[in-house]
Amino acid sequence: MKPETVIIPLRKIHETAVIHPGARIGKDVEIGPYAVIGENVLIGDGTKIGPHVVIDGWTSIGKNCVIFPSASIGAEPQDLKFEGEKSYVFIGDNVKIREFATINRATGEGEETRVGSNVLLMAYTHIAHNCIVGNNVIMSNAATLAGHVVVEDRAVIGGLAGIHQFVKIGRNAMVGGASKVVQDVPPFVIVDGHPARVAGLNNVGISRAGLSDIAKRNLKKAYRILYRSNLPLAQAVAVMEQELESCEETEHLMRFLRNAERGICRGRRDFE
Repeated sequence: MKPETVIIPLRKIHETAVIHPGARIGKDVEIGPYAVIGENVLIGDGTKIGPHVVIDGWTSIGKNCVIFPSASIGAEPQDLKFEGEKSYVFIGDNVKIREFATINRATGEGEETRVGSNVLLMAYTHIAHNCIVGNNVIMSNAATLAGHVVVEDRAVIGGLAGIHQFVKIGRNAMVGGASKVVQDVPPFVIVDGHPARVAGLNNVGISRAGLSDIAKRNLKKAYRILYRSNLPLAQAVAVMEQELESCEETEHLMRFLRNAERGICRGRRDFE
């Protein structure tokens, strides 16, 4: 008996999904029941969109992403300054967006909200207008970013944490659950509390990142200068420039500190 020929469709789109004819849908894309895809949306190859997801605005989603039920991406920002201008959301590859997460497009003509690749956004997370989220970032359940927040690569933000507008979270930093973050979080540290205070180096994150021994040694010394010397920030950076060995990680840390417009989270000992 001749085997039956099986034809696998390039796109698996449920009959109840509402997709604007102008939307661009890649190969092997799956779109679940009652999902809504707007006119100016681009969906990359292999991405899976669950039931009741709404993707609107000028939104571009990369390859092999997974978007779970009832997420909202590309909606107008929750910003009184927004006046209907054309703005964007860009999402990279291999991003997981869990249930009821929200990502708003930017305020300002031609401006953008951007999420990198290999990011995990757990349920009920929120990324507001004009935020920039790097690669390999994890946001735990109900963590929220206000407008214009920058989160660098490999940062981890704990559940229920609230990040104030214009704050920057440095790379390989970790924000504890339920923290209130109102100042910049330097790279490679852990912050926790309400308001958040620095509790130490993120040794687990540093180890997982595979940093060199020189980098690890430098970061320990930089932490002592920054949080144990009682020096003002500018003087602490000047001491680092003189005393630390040259490596990419410490150069990045010092560059971050020089540009910390909101100031940085202080250490717990500063308040003892």
